[in-house]
Amino acid sequence: MTRLVAGVAGNPIGHSLSPAIHRAWIAAAGLDADYRPFEPVDAADFDQLLEAGRAGRLHGLNVTAPFKEQALARADVASPTASACGSANLLLFEDGRLRAESTDGAGLLAALSEQAPDLRLAGSTTVVLGAGGAARAAVAALRAADASVVVINRTRSRAEALAADLGSTVGGPEALADAALVVNALSVAPDVDPAALPAGAVLMDMTYRPLETAFLAAGRARGLGTVDGLAMLIGQARPSFEALFGVSPPPVDVRAVALSALRAAA
Repeated sequence: MTRLVAGVAGNPIGHSLSPAIHRAWIAAAGLDADYRPFEPVDAADFDQLLEAGRAGRLHGLNVTAPFKEQALARADVASPTASACGSANLLLFEDGRLRAESTDGAGLLAALSEQAPDLRLAGSTTVVLGAGGAARAAVAALRAADASVVVINRTRSRAEALAADLGSTVGGPEALADAALVVNALSVAPDVDPAALPAGAVLMDMTYRPLETAFLAAGRARGLGTVDGLAMLIGQARPSFEALFGVSPPPVDVRAVALSALRAAA
């Protein structure tokens, strides 16, 4: 049986915890497989990596910035979720064809279930900060969970385009007063005053470097619930692993593995 080779592609990629997480599952499952980091220098180099996959040298790839939109554009077929998000974080090579998936939304919902188990999304008002690919994945997942979503973004036209595509609305800081959940999908720290939020609100940050961002620390100081980006990373990795290697992730404490890797890199 041919060894399965998969990996994660992005630039930069040295910070990624995905190899540590997937390799821990591979070892526990006893698979003849590997999960490697790939760092294409540009779009053309990423295309060459995809050609290696089409030629059978790779079974699949997770994809991170800045290649997630290109990943979707190069696919022969895309899941409805990936198409709605406008990007893909998972590519599967199947007999020379390329299938695009998005597990980011599933990761977001898994993280909320794990770290904010009392949060009820159905019928609630949620706020997403940002209007890029990460924000699109968040909005798509929250809308699928029957939450009302308000998008706040500095460039209003981008927020309006997202809202039109995914059935959310566009608002400003006033939306925070009714928010059960605020998700930071920006690449920078958001300008949000936790005092503007209801007492039972939950804050989620999609980044995991640092694990507790200033956004989460401010919320925690006010007594709000918080959800970190590492929980989302692990949440999206679970369905990715199953799609890449054909087995469910074994019961390994991959959060401990990831935290160890974070400390080693500090």
